[in-house]
Amino acid sequence: MSTPTLPMPAALGRLQRNGLALGGVFLLALVGGFLLDRDQFFRSYLFGWLFWLGIAVGCLGLAMLNQLTGGLWGLVPRRFHEAAARTLPAMAVLFVPVLLGLSSLYVWARPEVVAADELIQSKTAFLNVPFFVARAALYFVVWSGLALLVSRWSTQQDAQADPGRAGRLRGVSGVGLVALSGTTTFAAIDWGMSLAPHWFSTMYGVLFIVGWTLSALSFTIVLMARLSRESPVSEALQPGTVHDLGKLLLAFTMLWAYVNFSQFLIVWSGNTSEETPFYVQRLHGGWGVIAVVLLLFHFALPFALLLSRPLKRNAGSLAVVAGLMLVMQLVDLYWLIGPDLLTQGHGHAPLRFHWMDLAATLGIGGLWLFLFARQVRTRPVLPLGEPAVRVLVERRAEAMSS
Repeated sequence: MSTPTLPMPAALGRLQRNGLALGGVFLLALVGGFLLDRDQFFRSYLFGWLFWLGIAVGCLGLAMLNQLTGGLWGLVPRRFHEAAARTLPAMAVLFVPVLLGLSSLYVWARPEVVAADELIQSKTAFLNVPFFVARAALYFVVWSGLALLVSRWSTQQDAQADPGRAGRLRGVSGVGLVALSGTTTFAAIDWGMSLAPHWFSTMYGVLFIVGWTLSALSFTIVLMARLSRESPVSEALQPGTVHDLGKLLLAFTMLWAYVNFSQFLIVWSGNTSEETPFYVQRLHGGWGVIAVVLLLFHFALPFALLLSRPLKRNAGSLAVVAGLMLVMQLVDLYWLIGPDLLTQGHGHAPLRFHWMDLAATLGIGGLWLFLFARQVRTRPVLPLGEPAVRVLVERRAEAMSS
């Protein structure tokens, strides 16, 4: 039986064009912001960059997880996960402004501060600029290498199925998930937790792993719902697949609540001066309002909605919940690192938003969506080397021809 020719959804072309336009406008605005306030530029840039990096890294994790476990939940969006992961080399290039702003973002990168702070001095073996840069390079080499290897072998399976290659894919994915978890943990410590070098938490890396996976899953659901109106995704995306994605979204929503509550419980029960400032800052004033918003709209409401089986089987309804989760992930990231960006780990700062926070998020986001859509359009949008997907597409093609 001949291999069906897959059309390219027109929505991807629009996403590529609109993403480039959106990114261009807001990145230009961000350049103007740099000229006005360099310190704020670097703070906003790190925030926006971390959010979109999380989607790319999370998609890499989902791609490897599906190679290990199988299931239509990851087969249908596989090419989209791989395309998102292939943007990681570009995200490494976009990390350069963070490196240029190290002394503005991190107090441990300022020699005069380190000289006057004994606690930071005790951490200089880890918190120093050359080692920081070397670790970042290692993270991107590991992530980009895994993304390119998994993507290449997976695409080769479409041309010629090879059990040996499939076994190697599972092996690389198993080792890769371990490597991804470890590097993501250290990246979270480097880029997030070290903003306040006096504070530490063994749960911090887990917060990023769960949050980035949840962001990637939410993005996947929104994208699948949009493309479900066009061929060939409309043929392959079945209610059962949508249901599986909904169940995963529910699971990670509960996991997000669990790890956040676990960290809070540990800090509250320990009640030490080294740990409690994190929550003292984030549970008072305007930051306390954000905490309540997260509790209600990042957990309580999505949890209640996702208990509904009909909702989880409807792509449009599930996409609304996933879109809410994606926005709440952005809010959660700001709640997690925003106070430290404003205070440099010392004292307290009231809740404050800056227009460059929005410009950085939309500017980097528009550029990332452009890169993502361009990557998707370089390959067939469905993995026809997988028998389950091939059967769905061929059945639809036969039904239309008869």
